[in-house]
Amino acid sequence: MMTTKARGHLWRIAALSKIAVICIATAILLSAPRPANAGEIPRFAVEPSWPKPLPNNWILGQVGGITVDWQGHVWLIHRPRSLTDDERGAVLSPPRSKCCVPAPPVLEFDADGNLLRAWGGPGEGYEWVGREHGIEVDERGFVWIGGNADNDNAILKFTLDGQFVMQIGKIAPSKGSNDTTQLGKPAETAIDKDAGEIYVADGYGNHRVIVFDATSGAYKRHWGAYGNPPNDDKQPPYDPKAPVSQQFANPVHCVKIAHDGLVYVCDRINNRIQAFRKDGTFVKEWFYEKNTLGNGAVWDLAIWPDPKQSYLLSADGENNEIRIINRADGTIVGSFGRGGRNAGQFHWVHAMAVDAKGNVYTAEVDNGKRIQKFRLTSDALR
Repeated sequence: MMTTKARGHLWRIAALSKIAVICIATAILLSAPRPANAGEIPRFAVEPSWPKPLPNNWILGQVGGITVDWQGHVWLIHRPRSLTDDERGAVLSPPRSKCCVPAPPVLEFDADGNLLRAWGGPGEGYEWVGREHGIEVDERGFVWIGGNADNDNAILKFTLDGQFVMQIGKIAPSKGSNDTTQLGKPAETAIDKDAGEIYVADGYGNHRVIVFDATSGAYKRHWGAYGNPPNDDKQPPYDPKAPVSQQFANPVHCVKIAHDGLVYVCDRINNRIQAFRKDGTFVKEWFYEKNTLGNGAVWDLAIWPDPKQSYLLSADGENNEIRIINRADGTIVGSFGRGGRNAGQFHWVHAMAVDAKGNVYTAEVDNGKRIQKFRLTSDALR
């Protein structure tokens, strides 16, 4: 007959066995791959050594635009004329210092930060812009650039090697927001490859989005805020307590096209994103940091590259952060960055792009004058 002491030992053994089973089962669950619909939001870590040092004693000025092409290569356009004398001391006459030399305006890098090519500036058969702003590379192998100096009322089309192809508009005075032949200091472009059209955020001078045939340059359509005809009436300074503006403010700073046909526009000073159908029909709007004054809170957008394009990433050059926005309802689900000079911080983060692997590339103007890479560290592409 089993003693009380023996039964106690058996009970303890049984209890320990149950605990062991629970621990083993928990370990298996924690180590198992998570389902594809885990829904992680994007998170990032800055790569402080990206890009690799430029050759030829080159230096970047204000970076007016950045994009990623179909190969995963990173293209930027910067402003050599924004460099101060002490930054470009090597090209002064006589030289002021050993460093540096302004890099050509357009540069292409691979994802590892190696420089692949550089070109740009005045050339035969066209007029270069006065202040470089915005760059887009389409899948047919063409590079589109713009500018926002006083008479930069055109966009220019080049081959990947910098051979001039076409110009829409002129480097000449603007004709207003309802003229179909001339632009108004355009800020950014986006290509609809299926329709063969180019959309222009137009811009620092005009108050609209305008669409052209990307091959012929023929005018297609344009619209202002809420899909209404734009006008150039003088607008009061932004006031967060006032009724929302029925017009885009200057600048209309970005345009992006999602796979589902929604066209997103940055109304920078009014601190809002507006979404449209491709015909200009207004769909919805979202406001961010509505009390932001100065240069506004919505500078650029990038569309997340998962199959559903679940998120928008929004660069805010006044608050110097990047917001991660649920594209379905406009809610903010995360953010990164802050004002500062260290790696991962920003001063006037002006433009941004994301590659197919979820790496984010940023460009800074004013005296930021740099590009940065943020590597995806979460499982947010499923």
